[in-house]
Amino acid sequence: MQLTLTSQQNIENLRLILATDVGSTTTKARLFKKMENGEYRFISSGEAPTTVEKPFEDVTVGLKNAIREIEELSGYKLLAESTETSILMPFNGRDAGVDLYVSTSSAGGGLQMIVAGVVKTMTTESSERAALGAGAIIMDSLSIDDGIPLHKKIEKLRFLRPDMILLAGGTDGGTKTHVLEMAEVIRAAEPKPRFGVSYRLPVVFAGNKVAAPDIVSMLSEKFFVKVTENIRPVLEIENVEPARNIIHEIFMEHVMSHAPGYEKLVKLVSVPVMPTPAGEGKMMRTIAEAYGINVLGVGLGGATTNIYSVYEGKFVRSVSANLGMSYSIGNVLKSAGVKNIVRWLPFEINESELYDRVGNKMIRPTTIPQTLEDLMIEHAIAREAIRLGFQHHKSLARELKGVHRERTISDVFEQEVKETYIDMKKINMIIGTGGLLSHTPRRQQAALILIDAFQAEGVVRLTVDSAFMMPHLGVLSTVHPRAALEVLEKDCLVRLGTAVVFSGTSEKDKIIGHVQLKTGSETYSLDVRYGELYCIPIGLNVKANLQAKPESDFDVGVGKGKTVSATLDGGVVGVIIDGRGRPLTLPEEPDERKRLLLKWFSAINAYPLKVGEEI
Repeated sequence: MQLTLTSQQNIENLRLILATDVGSTTTKARLFKKMENGEYRFISSGEAPTTVEKPFEDVTVGLKNAIREIEELSGYKLLAESTETSILMPFNGRDAGVDLYVSTSSAGGGLQMIVAGVVKTMTTESSERAALGAGAIIMDSLSIDDGIPLHKKIEKLRFLRPDMILLAGGTDGGTKTHVLEMAEVIRAAEPKPRFGVSYRLPVVFAGNKVAAPDIVSMLSEKFFVKVTENIRPVLEIENVEPARNIIHEIFMEHVMSHAPGYEKLVKLVSVPVMPTPAGEGKMMRTIAEAYGINVLGVGLGGATTNIYSVYEGKFVRSVSANLGMSYSIGNVLKSAGVKNIVRWLPFEINESELYDRVGNKMIRPTTIPQTLEDLMIEHAIAREAIRLGFQHHKSLARELKGVHRERTISDVFEQEVKETYIDMKKINMIIGTGGLLSHTPRRQQAALILIDAFQAEGVVRLTVDSAFMMPHLGVLSTVHPRAALEVLEKDCLVRLGTAVVFSGTSEKDKIIGHVQLKTGSETYSLDVRYGELYCIPIGLNVKANLQAKPESDFDVGVGKGKTVSATLDGGVVGVIIDGRGRPLTLPEEPDERKRLLLKWFSAINAYPLKVGEEI
């Protein structure tokens, strides 16, 4: 039921809100309520298997089961008495109905796209950022200059069955030859959509506006063509929002409507359904905008690793569709290599045993670690999945290619182009979400995984999503940002604490700086030694004044040797002082490395182990 939410007054009158995420394996429902003090809180949740497969082939069956669980737990009646799934609206003020129902979905593999452009490092890269920001998984990227022969391009397009194609190329008013050439390749290949052949595959054109009429006449016979604003109207500007919006719109109208039972889901929701990663990304942006900070986030799933950054107002999402913690765990091992996994383990394990354990996880993806060794192996693999995902993310979060820049004398000596515009010292918050990070047996484990995998620098807050609500809150924030932020603050984000990181290299055990932390009642002072990790127990809702004075060749975020003064938030872990240096390197010698890892784990009480203890 599409609602008319025209005025702020209508939005503020929302008393009971239902939000769901129809995932690829599980449908997750969450219920939010406006309390007597006017604040929104999370009150109940329900989960059920997603029903895309036979015999049901109807996502609303799983949806109904998840909502029923909320009904049983909360005492509210949310489903209407009918054979078809129907949600009672509005809330009656007592015990039945909701005022708003929103949903995200990644069932049936989510949104799968092909992007095509003219120049690989320019329009194709911009197209990738637009598609990823819209919540897509990119099946393949094609460009005129990618070196792939024409017949191979056509073969690729015929083999892949995307939900949509995004075509871009050329600046407005520039030459249209090359983008028309790419359109010709698409026309010749005539790829078919993933969900059957009963409808025309959507093609979004976001290139040179002069070429738009030719593109429409060339492709509209075989494809559903939608024209939007140019992604690169001039070389110096990247304009991805219009393309993202049109991708969302087409995803709803054309793609979702052909998946089993989605036409019923579309009729139930108050606002359009969003792809799950788009909901997650929207919440990351909402947090960054609300607090005026730079945010780095990771969604560590079973099959994929999503990395999000909101840096100086620029939002980028990347997805590593082959890196995950259950179905794709073997790919992490293959991509990272045994050596990179084993370096995080404080015990001996031979290569074949590691392969066996990872293989077991792949064939039984829902199992959880039964021993401390198993847990540490999963955490080592998680570090590498995030590291590799972030590496890929940085290749997208970079300055625009093809832009002419004024060069200074210093540039002549610094030929190397920066890998990314993200400066880790300027990241204010890292957010972790996904089963492994949300449900670590000890919160210290999640904090250390995030610090190690991202190689955090400077002064940065560490948080995790405790109840997998980021997608739900993201789609809710499109209607009611205040409600989404209040639930996030009170019921979703777990504040692990703050990391204070000394970047630089030195000799082992050498003093590299001094830290003083003052709360209302306590003062903590310590000399920071190179290679050491410290945890100061500053709890939740406690603020502390920090004075961090690094030695001349170390940096705590504002420059080498410069003192940092800041007010920090405590958390369930506390304030972690990281004197291990950056880049973070581990000893090659196995016994020395194991001893060091145990020392670090022990310093923050990450595992039930002591230095020198065998596992």
